[in-house]
Amino acid sequence: MYYNRIMLMKAPASLSVFVCLYVICILSEVLVLNVAQTQGQATTAPNEVKALNALYEKWGISANQNQWNISGEPCSGAAINDSISIGADGYNPFIKCDCSYNNKTLCHITEMQVYSLQVDGVIPDELWSLNFLTNLNVGLNLLSGPLSPSVSNLTAIKYLNFGINTLSGQLPKELGTLPDLIVLGIGTNNFSGPVPPELGNLSKLEQLYMGTNSFSGPLPSELGNLTKLKTLYMDSSGVSGEIPSTFANLRNLESVWAFDIELTGRIPDFIGNWSNLKTLRFQGNSFEGSIPSSFSSLTNLTELRISDLYNGSSSSLAFIRNMKSLTTLELRNNKISDSIPSYIGDYQSLVHLDLSFNNLSGQIPSLLFNLSSLTQLFLGNNKLNGILPAEKSQFLVNIDVSYNNLSGSLPSWIGDKSLQLNLVANNFTLESSNSSALSHGMNCLQRNFPCYRGSPIYSSFAVNCGGREIKSYNDIVYERDNETLGPAKYYVTDKNSWGVSNVGVFSRSTSPMYNSSSTSRITNTQDIELFQTARISASSLRYYGLGLENGNYTVTLKFAEIADFDTTGWKSYGRRVFDIYVQGNRVEKDFDIKRVANGVLRTAVQRQYTAQVSENYLDIHLFWAGKGTCCIPNDGTYGPSISAISATPDFEPTVRPPSLKTQKNKTGLIVGMVVGVGVVFLSVLAVFFIVRRRKRPQSDDDDGNLKDLST
Repeated sequence: MYYNRIMLMKAPASLSVFVCLYVICILSEVLVLNVAQTQGQATTAPNEVKALNALYEKWGISANQNQWNISGEPCSGAAINDSISIGADGYNPFIKCDCSYNNKTLCHITEMQVYSLQVDGVIPDELWSLNFLTNLNVGLNLLSGPLSPSVSNLTAIKYLNFGINTLSGQLPKELGTLPDLIVLGIGTNNFSGPVPPELGNLSKLEQLYMGTNSFSGPLPSELGNLTKLKTLYMDSSGVSGEIPSTFANLRNLESVWAFDIELTGRIPDFIGNWSNLKTLRFQGNSFEGSIPSSFSSLTNLTELRISDLYNGSSSSLAFIRNMKSLTTLELRNNKISDSIPSYIGDYQSLVHLDLSFNNLSGQIPSLLFNLSSLTQLFLGNNKLNGILPAEKSQFLVNIDVSYNNLSGSLPSWIGDKSLQLNLVANNFTLESSNSSALSHGMNCLQRNFPCYRGSPIYSSFAVNCGGREIKSYNDIVYERDNETLGPAKYYVTDKNSWGVSNVGVFSRSTSPMYNSSSTSRITNTQDIELFQTARISASSLRYYGLGLENGNYTVTLKFAEIADFDTTGWKSYGRRVFDIYVQGNRVEKDFDIKRVANGVLRTAVQRQYTAQVSENYLDIHLFWAGKGTCCIPNDGTYGPSISAISATPDFEPTVRPPSLKTQKNKTGLIVGMVVGVGVVFLSVLAVFFIVRRRKRPQSDDDDGNLKDLST
């Protein structure tokens, strides 16, 4: 032993350092082991274990062993692993725990996710006993019934999501007593009654999602107390009335969705003070007046959508002067009377521009067609004149300039194979060589629809929208309409008997479709297949009957809702709403196929109207005015949809289609040839017999007959 001590004392300094490090490592391992043992001894609060087991039993779900062991200790494994958080792939359902209580011997459940698992039934009362929860996400399920006032027990909650379920009844005012709530998601449910003013007590709230509900009445002024609010989604929520003046306090707002609700009055000037705003959507409301000039201060906007202003003075485009960060600008159907400003060339971030259905005049600036990021441009239904710009960016692939006063020859870029271009109802010169790149029939769809004008050849037409040719049970032939359409395209039949024009792009949709189909059986009709396809549109869909004899017609429009608006669950909240015009007259406002069918999906319904044709064409227009849900069951599920169209005369036609005339002409020619040949044959035969009789010996009878023949 002495020897060993001496050797240690005489050992080099490096060896001493090594020994010290070794001792430190041993002590560290012991410390870590003690901590691990301490954590291993921590157990979940018994009442929370009981509540969790009851919840999962009633909801019919079980925990994955890689997440936590529900039959043993819930707060173990991944539930206490700091590297795995709520929302991580592969962890649903999932809980997270905090085991720092009682000197690290007690765990409380602090986060819980049961997301998109088709859980149904009411919310069990046991949920409200988990009062250490800071994050609860039970969205995208089939939960039903009312939301209990006991939600107020969740006093630590910061993030609360009940969105996309079938919860109903009045929203409990006790929600307003949760002092630390930052995010509240109650959207896409069936909550009714007024919005509780007590929500205005949530002083820390930053995000409020309340869209797609059945609320009624005005927005409570108390919501103006939510001064930390950054996100407010109230689309399709059912609220109505004017925006409260207290909302002027909401200066931290960054994103506002307020479409498909009945907001009235003028758009408040104070919105111009929401200087942090990046997204604003005001569509399908009942606003009056013009867009406030104060909006010019919203220079951080990247997405601005305002449409369908009513009963007010015209707006101008001056307020967009400094909005250089815009990627999406949609100012559709707002009575804007202005010209497209020359500074439009400064908007190099702009991807989507829709100024359609306004009163814009003047020429199209060439800079607009050469913006570096612009891919979608909609300028239809204005009063623009002049010619199309001579050059176009290669990225600009969807262009609608229909229903303007544009003229002149077409530029060479119309031959771009990736381009969709709608030129309907203008005054272009179509004889140039570039015009050959256009699809058939554009000459018939120019302004005043000149084909057969004054010399009609048709008196009816029928179309199977989105499908193949079908003969109905009552022998009407519905012509095929299965050509590929898109955001800015038209189609005219080879016979120039009818055409179709579509414009609009579906917002936020990654795979937009402009027709739909279903193999499901359609009820209330003998023509099932006729209703299994449909044309759909994001904005404006027009059908034209061409070359029609003037007079009154019965126009029949056939519909069936074949989108996946399920009859139960959150998908049943989807609504498709649009307006219908015939010959420029609105015949249906806020038409809802499912509502007309008494809420029954895949049921055939039809509408009939009398239309007067006075200039040899018929115009049937389906128009989306910002109404209906936008995103149920998927983003981009909205806008007009139609299954079939027919128009029949209310008079005795005096014209026949060319095909019938041609057939008659051919028949007449054949009959004429047969008759002609027969006459010639009989004539030759008669001459033959006469000559032969003259050569025979004559008798008195013969002389008499000859005399008779000669007299």
